[in-house]
Amino acid sequence: MFSYVSPEQRVASGHPLRPIREMTDRALQRMSARFEQMYSWTGRPSIPPEKLLRALLLQILYTIRSERLLMEQLDYNLLFRWFVGLNLDDPVWVPTVFSKNRDRLLEGDVAEAFFDEVLAEAKSRDLLSDEHFTVDGTLLEAWASVKSFKKKDGTSEPPADRDPGNPTVDFHKEKRSNETHQSTTDPEALLARKGKGKEAKLSYAGHVLMENRNGLLVNAQVTQATGTAEREAAVEMVEQIPGQQQVTLGGDKNYDTQQLVKDLRERKVTPHVAQNTSGRRSAVDGRTTHHAGYQVSQRKRKQVEEGFGWMKTVGLLRKLRHRGRDLVGWVFTFTAAAYNLVRIRNLATAIPARAR
Repeated sequence: MFSYVSPEQRVASGHPLRPIREMTDRALQRMSARFEQMYSWTGRPSIPPEKLLRALLLQILYTIRSERLLMEQLDYNLLFRWFVGLNLDDPVWVPTVFSKNRDRLLEGDVAEAFFDEVLAEAKSRDLLSDEHFTVDGTLLEAWASVKSFKKKDGTSEPPADRDPGNPTVDFHKEKRSNETHQSTTDPEALLARKGKGKEAKLSYAGHVLMENRNGLLVNAQVTQATGTAEREAAVEMVEQIPGQQQVTLGGDKNYDTQQLVKDLRERKVTPHVAQNTSGRRSAVDGRTTHHAGYQVSQRKRKQVEEGFGWMKTVGLLRKLRHRGRDLVGWVFTFTAAAYNLVRIRNLATAIPARAR
């Protein structure tokens, strides 16, 4: 028995993946010159970068927690085969080979390039604001146990038992800090906590810059969770905003510091950060807060939490599955691009054509 029905014919014309596939294809087409340099002309054929990126995009969109499960889905899921570009009789890849080919994309800054191409798609649809922005950061729990957080000089107490898989470690009453201790599993992860009374976890800090018109993410970065990383990343990201025009930047109370407000004003950025009046004087005074635009920024800035919420729940970033700042940053940026694709698709159906 033979079937001449292609996967394209089996996917409904109104399926929500279709507009995402179309936008992804246009972005990958513009990146074709970059991919040409990544192909190997010797040895066994590698996974084409275009198909690999589509598969990674599916993993984020459908919250598939491992590459092994992703390959299993690609083996029998007709929708996934259509999206990636595999025919019904094409073999799927070995999970370890897939992971190694994914890591090769780190060398070409492919995630950043794909993120920029998705933004170009949004710009062509007139969905981006070039004047009003919001910045925020969040902690990303590292893929490392607190048991791996040991003294840098190697004088940590040995485990109470000899279980090599999960030894019992008693670190109570031991003063531990990032200056004296380091994770043996992920050395770049730092011990951090979300607030007073919260438990400290090995973490990275993820930062995004959002434009206020439609809530699209226009920049994404990962840094070490140093405690001041949010404010340092904010200055770095506003410097990358194109143009020389005056812009506004919203943010929560954590950004209300004298030095940050000064740095932003020097860069033609009006700080629309929330006032932190708990025991000290706010760095933002009535010259800024009396404007109606400040109140608009305070309402709009809360929308950035939708992006973080999507990236942590759907995009599997609540607990990281990768180690090292470079790889974590790659995945964070690529997940932000996936969020933008979903956001653009939703905006395309919600905003009438004449209004766009």
